[in-house]
Amino acid sequence: MSVEVKIGIDNNPRELALTTPATSEEVEAKVAAALDGTESVLALVDEKGSRVLVPSAKIAYIEVGSSESRRVGFGA
Repeated sequence: MSVEVKIGIDNNPRELALTTPATSEEVEAKVAAALDGTESVLALVDEKGSRVLVPSAKIAYIEVGSSESRRVGFGA
């Protein structure tokens, strides 16, 4: 199961959206570590294997949700 993550970054009008193969619990643990000061960078890996790095001080908000609930189209 993949998880969709949307990250709002300070002074940036667009949000960063990615889908990661990690579980929502793993993503939430990484986010918590970044926001409580344990980690200075939030590091996530997307479905294609690319690493996404966001400085913890620049995070405005994070939305974590399952990407499997959003099926759109004729085959849905």
